[in-house]
Amino acid sequence: MSESMEKTQVIVRNMTPADIPEIVELQKVAFPYMAAEGVIWKPEHLEAHIKIFPEGQFCAEYKGVIIGSCSSLIITLTPEYKEHTWKEACGDSFFKNHDPNGDTLYAADVSVHPDYRRLGVASRLYDARKSLAIAKNLRRIIGGGRLFNYWDYAKTITPYDYVMKVKKGEIQDPVLMFQLNNGFNFIKILPNYLKDARSLNNATFIELKNPQYRRNS
Repeated sequence: MSESMEKTQVIVRNMTPADIPEIVELQKVAFPYMAAEGVIWKPEHLEAHIKIFPEGQFCAEYKGVIIGSCSSLIITLTPEYKEHTWKEACGDSFFKNHDPNGDTLYAADVSVHPDYRRLGVASRLYDARKSLAIAKNLRRIIGGGRLFNYWDYAKTITPYDYVMKVKKGEIQDPVLMFQLNNGFNFIKILPNYLKDARSLNNATFIELKNPQYRRNS
């Protein structure tokens, strides 16, 4: 079967409670370094996400197997580019701060099984988020992105300089390049964002404005 035909068999849909065990196992495979630190969703976290904001939780299924997932919540950040941590943005992992009247969709995570990354799963999940932001008339999507290969360069350059070199094509970073290719803009570095050995706990503040956003009068 061709790769293009395989892509048509990927189904993106909202998560259900029955999906939770598979998604927990998926995260362990997708984020082995972070799983070792205990920085992945637990079943009770995913249960809370589905209960609080079911429309914002997506998974990708291929031939009956879940190969990707992402969790999202709605917030308002004041000021709009406020420095924050992943834990703060995600309401202590339980989305306690989800605000249905907020103006921003927060991309809490996206995970794809490494054996299926050639099928465009992450882009499909982000497309689902973009459609949700439009449907909810949210002003933007934001998130904190990993600096996947920064640990190889940390002794010689700052996180900001690393991002600039990635943008110029001088350094390869699969996470940041994926985000930039999907329309996100780099805003600034978020230090101490998340316990992540590869990023040395840094993250990129990324933003995608909703071109169809209508300001309420």
